[in-house]
Order: sequence, then C-alpha cells, then structure tokens
Amino acid sequence: MKKRVSLFLVALLMVAMALTGCGGGAQNEPADPPAAEGDGFAADAVIGVALPWLGTQNWAEADQMFKDQLEAAGFKAIVQHADNKVPQQQQQIESMIQNGAKVIVVGPVDGSQLGAVLEEAEAAGIKIIGYDRLIENTTGVDGVVQFGSVKTGELQGQALLDGLAAVKGEGPYNIELFGGGPADPNAPNFFKGAMKVLQPKIDDGTLVVVSGQTDFTQCATMDWDNSKAQARMDSLLSGFYADKEIHGVLSPNDGIARAIITASEQAGQQLPVVSGLDAENESVEWIWSGRQYSTVAKPTDVLVNKTIEIIKSLQAGNGMPAPDTTVNNGKKDVGVYELPPLVVTKENAKEAFANDPGRLELLK
Repeated sequence: MKKRVSLFLVALLMVAMALTGCGGGAQNEPADPPAAEGDGFAADAVIGVALPWLGTQNWAEADQMFKDQLEAAGFKAIVQHADNKVPQQQQQIESMIQNGAKVIVVGPVDGSQLGAVLEEAEAAGIKIIGYDRLIENTTGVDGVVQFGSVKTGELQGQALLDGLAAVKGEGPYNIELFGGGPADPNAPNFFKGAMKVLQPKIDDGTLVVVSGQTDFTQCATMDWDNSKAQARMDSLLSGFYADKEIHGVLSPNDGIARAIITASEQAGQQLPVVSGLDAENESVEWIWSGRQYSTVAKPTDVLVNKTIEIIKSLQAGNGMPAPDTTVNNGKKDVGVYELPPLVVTKENAKEAFANDPGRLELLK
C-alpha cells in the first residue's frame, strides 16, 4: 500500500511539472494581459477618410492634405469622397471597415444618415472622428474636429454690419439672408449665430429684410448649390428690388457669395456688402479688388493637422485628447475640438494670410 501511494505522488508531481512547462515559464511569470482599449495600434495601420465631395476648395484641399500627411506619418491612407451622395458614403465607410481601418475620419454628406454603418465600425473597435461637421443621432462617433460653427455665424453677421457701416453710410439698410445646405449640421448653426447679431438690428429697424424671408428654412440653399443660390437671388431682386437698392446680403460661404454678387451685377444693382466663408482663392481676389466684402477663414491645414494629431494620440495608445467642449448629438455627448475662425476683409487680408504663401500671392 505504501509503495502504491508513493508511486501515485510521484505521478502527480510529474504531471504538475509538465503543466508548468506548458505554461512557458516559471510559476510567478505573469501571462500577457489582454489588449486594452487604449493600447494603440500599429504605426503603419490603415486610416480611412470619408469626405462628402470635392466641390469647394476647402474639401479639395482636405483630400490632398490627408493623403499626403497620413502617408508621410507612415499610415496606409484610404481617402475617398462621395459626390454628396449618402449611399455612396455609406458604402465607402463599409469598405474602410472591411479593409481593417483603425480610425475613420468622416466629413458627413448628411450628419444624421450614417448611424448604422458607424455603429458597425464602433462594434469593430474602430475610432470615428467627425471632420468639420457634427455626426448626429449615433453612438458611433468619438469626437469632432471643427471650427466653432455658431461663432462662425456670429462673425459673418458682424462682418455684414461692419461692412454696411463702412461702405453704405447711415442706415436703414435693405438686406437679404442666405443659409447653407440643410443636410449640413453646420448650416443652421451658421445662420443661428448670424441672427444672434442681426436680429436685434432687424427689430430696431436698422436692417430691413425687404422680402420678409428670415427663417432658415426659407433662406437655406439646398446642397450648397451656387446655381440655386443665384436663381433665388435673381428672384429676390426681380420681385422686391425693382425700385429699391439692396445694400447687403448675409452669405453662408464664398461660392454662394459670388453667385449673389453676380446676380446683383446682372440686375444693375450697386455692389451689395456680402459676407462669406472658406477664404476660397477666387473670393480672396474679389475681396482684394472690392467686389466681395468679407470671408471667414477656416484654414484647412489647421483642421487636418488637428485631426492627424488625434490619430497619432490614438496610435500611441494615449486615447482621445481632452476636448474643448461637448455637444449632444441626439444619442451621446460628443467631445468637440473647436478651432477659432477669423474674419478676413481687405484691411486685414495680408496679416491673415501672412503664413499662407498661395493666398498671399493673390493680394497683388
């Protein structure tokens, strides 16, 4: 009996030693921990960028800058644009998921129509960064990089007031209001910010909206389409200004501003004071020559650089940096990395573009 017990104990000892050997090391050596959410990813990982279109200068600039800078940083870049079509953008994001993207940057065609595909990306552990526009009604977004949209509108409204005082003398002033594309969540915020400045002056009679069209839904420009803006301006001028001068127009961006100015010139009006946005090359030239009063600069390189800074933080395992503010998108509070926009007029154009050789070259 004693011999059998001894043999049994020896057998147990041998099994224990074998199991220890299978563990790959000494008993007190810790096993590799599971990957944590903030552990980062490979320095040559795939990064997707889904842009809405290339129809304005700022989006075309973003397309090229993302390609160049992501590749220079060592990433594999998939940069696509969707021709302002939501289904096309959904398909492109789906393809980025299938191609193993670790981060997808999304400038949405319609900020409220990407919930399902972005939540699929979220479930796959992909980080989603909204670019320039808020992504709404989904949990599938980790942060948004943009210039302050309400602040941008406030600057546009104040530039219109300042321009009217400087160019048109004393009021009251006849004006009209234009908004951007309603599918873009920035557009109503631009309009909201501008009306914070303009509404008190409408109420006290300093500003007269001759058409009476003061609601965003009346003033919006579908798809940010310049030709639609020009058609509306033609209609406003023929319907309300046959015997009146139009003194100023709130414009949400530079392309629409140029359409408004062209319609005014064709109608035989004196040039109205017109605001803008994006500091497009043609509008910079028009500002310098006196045809357009102002624009708001949102430098694309600053926006792209901030986005890539966040991507590098994620790659290094440091997570999303602390945001400047948060906004509720209908499903969650989203961190916003908010950058400061700048009004540009002829008076400060050289200072504003001192570090932008391309635009500075236009000021001659």
